[in-house]
Amino acid sequence: MHIDTKLPKVGTTIFSVMSQLAVEHKAVNLGQGFPDFEPPQALRDAVARAMGEGKNQYAPGIGLQSLREQIALKTERMYGRRINADTDVTVTSGATEALFAAIAAVVSAGDEVIVFDPAYDSYEPAIDLQGAKAVHIPLTVPSFGIDWQQVRDAITPRTRMILVNSPHNPSGAVLSSGDLDELAAIVRDTNIIVLSDEVYEHIVFDGALHQSVLRHAELAERSIVVSSFGKTYHCTGWKVGYAVAPKALSAEFRKVHQYLTFCTFHPAQVAFAEFMASTPEHYLELPAFYQAKRDRFRDLIKPSRLKLLDVPGGYFQLVDYSAIRDESDVAFCEWLVKEGGVAAIPLTPFYDKAPNTRLVRLCFAKSDATMEAAAERLCKL
Repeated sequence: MHIDTKLPKVGTTIFSVMSQLAVEHKAVNLGQGFPDFEPPQALRDAVARAMGEGKNQYAPGIGLQSLREQIALKTERMYGRRINADTDVTVTSGATEALFAAIAAVVSAGDEVIVFDPAYDSYEPAIDLQGAKAVHIPLTVPSFGIDWQQVRDAITPRTRMILVNSPHNPSGAVLSSGDLDELAAIVRDTNIIVLSDEVYEHIVFDGALHQSVLRHAELAERSIVVSSFGKTYHCTGWKVGYAVAPKALSAEFRKVHQYLTFCTFHPAQVAFAEFMASTPEHYLELPAFYQAKRDRFRDLIKPSRLKLLDVPGGYFQLVDYSAIRDESDVAFCEWLVKEGGVAAIPLTPFYDKAPNTRLVRLCFAKSDATMEAAAERLCKL
C-alpha cells in the first residue's frame, strides 16, 4: 500500500539520533536538553501522595483549578499582568503540545508563519500540517538577534503568526524590551497572532529580567505564551506545560487541545499546584541555580580548543569547534560522540537553509560529575 507522507522533510529528530549514539558509544550525553538530576524531593513526594489519594483519573480538560490559579498568581507576580485563571490559562501535556495546539487553532491552509532560524524542530511540522507555510528568517550571528527590518520585509497579507522564542533554543539569546516594542509596532493594526515560546523563562542570567510578551500590554492582547513545568522543575519526562492567552484566543486553543490530549497527567497537576503555593522561591532562585552551572561548565571547558559563545539564558552552551576540525557540524558531532566520547547537537538541523557553520550545542543542565567527565574529554580534543 502506498502512503503519501504529509511530512516529507521529517525523519528521526537529531535529539533522538544523538542520544542513541551516546548510548551505543558510552559517551557523556550533553546533547538532548534534559537534567541528569532529580526534581525537588517535596515535589516528587506530592506526586506520590496525589496518587495515593486517588487522583488517578481524568483531570479537567483545561487543567486543575488550583493549578491554574497558581499560574495566574505567578504571572502577575513575575510579569505584572493580571489574568483570569478560568478563561486565560490552559494546562497541556508538555510545551510541545501547547505549541502544536496554538498553531493548529489559528493557522489555516495558505497562511504564513514567520519563524526565526535556528528554530526548534517542532515548529515547522506543526505549520506544515495546517497546510500553511513557514517563512524562515535567519537570526544574526553571533548574537542570534532579530533583524526587525527583515521581519517587516517578510510580512504579506497571508502572514497569520510570528513565532518567537526567548530565551532561545539553541543559542540562549534573549529578547529585550526594545525587541518587544519592535514586534508590537509590526503587528499593530493587523490580524497577526504572536506565539511566544518561553519554556526557559526562569533561566535568564546576569541579573537580567526575562522580557515575556506578557510584560508588554499591547502584545499580551494578541499572544499565546507557552511555558514548561518540565524545564522549570527538572522533570521533562512528566510532560506538563501550559499556555496563557486572552479569553478569545484561549477559547480557540482549547478547541484543539480537547481533541489532542483532552487532559494532562492528574497527579502531577496536584503536585505542581501544591509546590508552587508552598515553594515559590524555586523558580525565583532558578536563574542563580543555572548561572552557577553555566559558569562552572565554562570554567571547565575553557582550557579546550573550543571557542565559547556568550550564554544570556537557557541551559545550552554554543561552541565553535573550527580549531579542532574543519568539517560540517553534523559530521563533527558524529566524530565527537564516537571518538571524543561526548554527545552534542549540531545547529544545521535547526535551519531551513543550513549555513556553513562550525557551531554545536552542549547542554549544561547536568550534575557536576557529568560536566567534569565531559570537560575532561573535550579538553583532550
